[in-house]
Amino acid sequence: MAPAVAASAAVSQALRDRDILDAVGTSAAALSLAGSSFIVLCYLLFRELRKFSFKLVYFLAVSDMFCSLFTIMGGPSNAFYCFAHDYSAHFFCVASFLWTTTIAFTLHRTVVKHKTDVEEFGSIFHLYVWGTSLATTVLRSIGSDYGRPGTWCWIQQGSMAKVLHLVTFYLPLWGAILYNGYTYFQVNRMINNATRMAVGISDRSIQSDVRADKKAFNRWGYYPLILIGSWAFATINRLHDFANPGHKIFWLSILDVGFAGLMVSTFIINASCQF
Repeated sequence: MAPAVAASAAVSQALRDRDILDAVGTSAAALSLAGSSFIVLCYLLFRELRKFSFKLVYFLAVSDMFCSLFTIMGGPSNAFYCFAHDYSAHFFCVASFLWTTTIAFTLHRTVVKHKTDVEEFGSIFHLYVWGTSLATTVLRSIGSDYGRPGTWCWIQQGSMAKVLHLVTFYLPLWGAILYNGYTYFQVNRMINNATRMAVGISDRSIQSDVRADKKAFNRWGYYPLILIGSWAFATINRLHDFANPGHKIFWLSILDVGFAGLMVSTFIINASCQF
C-alpha cells in the first residue's frame, strides 16, 4: 500500500511541476512575443527606421516572435502537429541568435575595418541565417522520434536525441556567443585607442567619429552578456540532463524556461530605444 501511495504522490508532484513550468515558460514567451511584435510593428509603421542596422534588428525580432509564438502554443497531442511545432520552434529560435552575429559583423566591419559596404552583405546574411537554421533543423530530425516527453513538444528522450539537441542548438548558440564576444572586444579596444588618440591631438572630426562609434557600441556591446544570461541556465540544464538522465532539478528548469524569453525581450526593447 505504501509504495502505491508514494508512486501516486510522485505522479501528482510531477504534474504540478509540469503545470508550473508551463505557466512560467508561457509567461516568459508571451513577454518576448510582445517585445518582438513591438519592434516589428515599429519597423512597418515608421519609414525612417528602415535603415540597414535596424533592418537586422527587425529580422531578429521576426525570428524571436515566431520562436516565442511556437513556444506559447505548447505541446499538441497530435503526433504530426507535434513534429511540425518542434521543427518550427527550433528553426526560428536558431535564426534568432544567428541574427545577432550579423549585427556583430556589421558593427565590427564598420568600426574596426572602417568599411561602408555592409549593406551589400544583406543577401549573404539571409542565406547564412535561414540556411543554417534549416540545416540544423533537418539534422536534428535524423533518427529522432518526436513526441511530448516533457512540458513542450520535443524530440523523445534518448542519448542520440540529446546529442543531436546539443549539437544542432547549443553548439551554434555558444559559437554565436563566442563570436559576438570576440567581435565586441575588438570593437571596444578600437574605440578606446581612437578615444585616446583623439584626446591627444584635439581633433574635433575624429572625436565626432569616435562618439558615433561609441554610441553604436553602447547600443550593441552588452548583447553577448545578454545572450549568456538568456541561455546559461538552459545549457546547464541540458548538460545535467544528459549526464544524469531522469534526475531533473526543478529550480534549474524554472530558470531555464524563464530567463530565455525575458532576457531576449529585454534586449530587443532596449535596442529599439537606442535608435
